[in-house]
Amino acid sequence: MMASIPVEPLIESGSLSEHTKMPRPVSVDMIERLIALDTTSYKTNLRLIDYASKTLTELGASVRLTWDEHRHKANLFATIGDPTIPGIVLSGHTDVVPVDGQDWSSDPFQLREQDEKLYGRGTADMKSFIAIALALAPEFAAAKLRMPIHYAFSYDEEVGCIGVRRLIDDLANLPVRPLLCIVGEPTDMKAVIGHKGKKSVRCHVEGHECHSALNHRGVNAVEIAAEMVTRLRTMQRRIRELGPFDSGYQPPYTTVHTGTMSGGTALNIVPKSCSFEFEIRNLPDHDPEELMAEIRGWAQDLVPEMLEISPASGITMDEHNSTPGLGMDEMDQAVRLVCALSGSNETSKVAFTTEAGLFQRAGVPAVVCGPGSILQAHRPDEFITLEQVSRCESFLRRLLDHMSVRQS
Repeated sequence: MMASIPVEPLIESGSLSEHTKMPRPVSVDMIERLIALDTTSYKTNLRLIDYASKTLTELGASVRLTWDEHRHKANLFATIGDPTIPGIVLSGHTDVVPVDGQDWSSDPFQLREQDEKLYGRGTADMKSFIAIALALAPEFAAAKLRMPIHYAFSYDEEVGCIGVRRLIDDLANLPVRPLLCIVGEPTDMKAVIGHKGKKSVRCHVEGHECHSALNHRGVNAVEIAAEMVTRLRTMQRRIRELGPFDSGYQPPYTTVHTGTMSGGTALNIVPKSCSFEFEIRNLPDHDPEELMAEIRGWAQDLVPEMLEISPASGITMDEHNSTPGLGMDEMDQAVRLVCALSGSNETSKVAFTTEAGLFQRAGVPAVVCGPGSILQAHRPDEFITLEQVSRCESFLRRLLDHMSVRQS
């Protein structure tokens, strides 16, 4: 299938100078408009989706929406061009992380331009990419395309890549599967071909409380939870020492991390309950289910002793997020196309998780490439440089050139 994405003479790799003076980006007004729409993950994203839908519909695009259970949030999938021909997807998430408790120098939902930078929540992660794609949509609509361009805007990526799963499921209704998905997370406009997967788990230990002076009659939930956490730490030490390894990542191995823990009521009471949360950020080729099977085995080893004292005791685990890693071959034609568009043969891998792994698992080759730096994401005074915005506009115009019918 990917043979139909020829990487013909688009750009000669390495020919784009990072020092070339670029004109002021045309998409700044669109970035300002989207930043002003507060789409923090615990709020609705419908104002942004409605605006994007109206903008694309007026350009002749076909638009499909998929909703959450309460119709409080929606994904958008829009197509410009012939939907019966395999095309290319531009994908981005509409939600942003909260600003609560952060010390901002200005209103995070009002774009501020200073020193060739644009400040505001979502400028880097990742409303600028969405805004640039929308700002250039009229150029795609006016072109004679030989393959369609698809816009995929999702909800609740920041809380577990939730919305995009419904969007991807809905792709089964398309006449043909897309050739490539470009996920515009902030990568400084460099092609990212791999990222770690993520599995988030809440473990609950139910014990049996009693007076601490008679602790032989109780099941200490905190101590059992602590034993589980200690074993997780031992697992991490083993992986750090024995691998598997991939030097493209930092750190170059799967990580196991306990983030929260809560239990007990008073020092003189054997605690009845304790819960903790842990995560696994796995290399794409390191199956997290093997690690989870080992972790569940620990629980099975501990439970019989607990049941001897209280039949109501036990250990349960709730996986509230599981997102696969991304692992694209560097020589895949989809990767070579994105490299050509970016003007560089270099590829990289990142430790953070994106929606790209879900697209790849659904059979759509995916590459992460977008404007801005991940170092600015989730921070107060988040910003993107005008240079990065210009580079993304140039990238998408080169993509448009590639997708357009050649004039003889």
